[in-house]
Amino acid sequence: MKPMFGRGPSLQLRLFFALLLSVSLMLADSRLDAFAGVRYFLNTLVAPLQYASNVPRDTLDELVMQFRSHQRLVAENRALRKQVLQLESDQLLLAQTERENQRLRELLGSSFIRDERKMVAEVMAVDSDPYKHQVMLDKGRTNGVYEGQPVINEHGVVGQIAYVGAHNSRVLLLTDPTHAIPVQVMRNDIRVIASGRGSTHYVGLDNIPSITDIKVGDKLVTSGLGGVFPEGYPVGTVTEFSFDNKRPFAQVRATTAVKFDRLRYLLLVWPTPEKGENARPDQPVAQPSSDTAPSPDTAPSSDGEGEAP
Repeated sequence: MKPMFGRGPSLQLRLFFALLLSVSLMLADSRLDAFAGVRYFLNTLVAPLQYASNVPRDTLDELVMQFRSHQRLVAENRALRKQVLQLESDQLLLAQTERENQRLRELLGSSFIRDERKMVAEVMAVDSDPYKHQVMLDKGRTNGVYEGQPVINEHGVVGQIAYVGAHNSRVLLLTDPTHAIPVQVMRNDIRVIASGRGSTHYVGLDNIPSITDIKVGDKLVTSGLGGVFPEGYPVGTVTEFSFDNKRPFAQVRATTAVKFDRLRYLLLVWPTPEKGENARPDQPVAQPSSDTAPSPDTAPSSDGEGEAP
């Protein structure tokens, strides 16, 4: 009886034929390029599988890149926000510095300021009493300041020193009700007295007869009388001249050249070298208030800095 399956060639023989076939195919492909079409067909079939196998890696790389980009953008955004805040704060300080620089340029470059000795002073505080128009400066006796010394700014007369401490001083403003100053009309040299009315915008001219040649629009300057203010500093402009037959004197009002609600930097003036060098601490002030001299080196209570009442 024969077996169902006959024995085939031996394993060694089959391996020999397989090697022989492989060598023959490699030689045919390398010499004759016989399997180029087959390789192209197989590559076409395998290409989608290669792309599909790369999708997870590409997707992961993209996610990682986007995550890193997001983190970088968030960090840059935070840094830029901080930089913007810093630049905005610097811009505020720069604007304030520019304004202060402009004020000082106007103060020192005013055309009417002459060759008297001058010193820049800054307003430290404003008197909170509504019936007093006084400010405190950051210059005192150690700087040569003396009582009665004239104080001006780039626009005109501000007032005069009423009290001097070691390192600060108090200015009695032109608009204070207790202050008076001799002035003259530039147009015709008529000399009158201008006194404060308690307003920050105007002063009054005292004892002016109704026939006096004063008109609205006349410029008032210091007359130099009294020995306190040098001649020629602007005081104001006449804005009202009215009279009543029942009254002996006309009512005359002049708008001040200085804006007293915007005082910041002022000029202390030494009219003559002798006065600046030999300043007497007891020199009188024109019509000072009876209580303008506080305890030494103490500033008045203030309701703001850098502004007059």
